[in-house]
Amino acid sequence: MSNQSKKSEGVAEQVGGKIKSTVGKVLGNERMQAEGDAKQLKGEAREEAGKAGERTKGKVEEVVGAVKNRVGHVIDDEKMAAEGKAKELEGEARQKANK
Repeated sequence: MSNQSKKSEGVAEQVGGKIKSTVGKVLGNERMQAEGDAKQLKGEAREEAGKAGERTKGKVEEVVGAVKNRVGHVIDDEKMAAEGKAKELEGEARQKANK
């Protein structure tokens, strides 16, 4: 399962849990409310796991891009340096998007 899928499923699970918890509260059904709360927490954990995976992927992209950028500058290859810088920035953006 991809990190994006984990994030999406986590959000969906949180919504389902919130609905179940609210219905349980309205009906005075403590068990249903507790099950909804538990489902909501499970969804939050799944979403956070997906975000953590994306942050890791972003850090790897950042480091690989930085290395490629520097090697490109050392060997005077502007295209390689530009590609490296782009990858580095992509990695930084992925990390920021998944805080």
